[in-house]
Amino acid sequence: MSYADLRELRSALTTASDIAFSLDAAPSGPETELLTDALRRALAAAGSLTAEHGSTGCPEHPRGAVDPLYGDSDDPLPPGYGRCLLCNDRRRRASAQRRGWR
Repeated sequence: MSYADLRELRSALTTASDIAFSLDAAPSGPETELLTDALRRALAAAGSLTAEHGSTGCPEHPRGAVDPLYGDSDDPLPPGYGRCLLCNDRRRRASAQRRGWR
């Protein structure tokens, strides 16, 4: 278990709790989506506490941070990018260097 995994779990649970306690009546569609997303993040973080490849699924950085753009439908990651923020950052830097050399 790493501190990053534990911090992600606490953050997701706090977010879910804040959303749940702010509800006055039946939640609207967007509120339900936010709550569901926070609970999914918490479940994934809890599962990564003992997982071999951590929350990133990356064999090189098993306890690294998850890219915040992973799973974002509004700003999706390019094809081939995974959950690992460190690997994705390396890909972004390499891509920027290639564009700058042209």
